[in-house]
Formats: sequence, C-alpha cells, structure tokens
Amino acid sequence: MISGSIFKIFGQRIKKLLRMNVEEIREICLAKKNVEESFPFNETTLVFKVSGKMFLLLALDSNPVSFNVKCEPAKAIELRTKYHFVLPGYHMNKEHWNTIICEPGAPKALLINWINDSYDLVYNSLPKKLR
Repeated sequence: MISGSIFKIFGQRIKKLLRMNVEEIREICLAKKNVEESFPFNETTLVFKVSGKMFLLLALDSNPVSFNVKCEPAKAIELRTKYHFVLPGYHMNKEHWNTIICEPGAPKALLINWINDSYDLVYNSLPKKLR
C-alpha cells in the first residue's frame, strides 16, 4: 500500500505530466500547414496564424498554461457551460473566442481537438488561393 505522502508527491507530478504545456501547444500549432508564430502584442503572448489570420494565442506567463482558440459561437457557449476550464476569450471577441485553462482534469485529447478546430475554422474561411 502506498502511503499518503508518497501519493501526494507522485500524484502532483502525474497531474503536471498530464497537463498541456507551452512546448506541446507550440509543436501542435507549428505542425500545421501555413502556420507562423509571432509576438505582435507583447513579449508574453505568442500568436499563431494561418496565412496571416490568428487561430491561437498562447499566454507564456500564465500558470497554469492558458490559450485562446477561435470557436463557432454556439459551440463556444456550449463548451463554457460544460467545462469549468473553458472561459470567454480573454481580451478577445467573447462570441468567437474561448480561453482554455490547462489545469488538471482538462483532457489533452480534448484540448488538442479544440486547437485543431480553431485552425480548421480559420483555414476553411480563407480564400482558396491562400489555402
């Protein structure tokens, strides 16, 4: 049987490993077609664009890590209702953007799906010549 103090130590490490981190989010974004990264606002907000259009903003100074993704308006509201770690987009149009907090309990697969959805939403709205 594992003692409580050992579980506390390893439990916290396991929770930290299960959280998305800045490097993982960056790798996911940069692996996509026509993606560029920049710091257009300040030195702590990394912005990912597809053909010049933003699809993800990553707060490098947040703890836990958080990022903003674009979303269909109805889905944005649904996700905020369903998940406590999904908030209206910080400093963004609240109708189209959500802020995702990468806390324990926020499944990586779900977060990756939302990153992919944001990219797809922006990519599919581009004129054909930019795709």
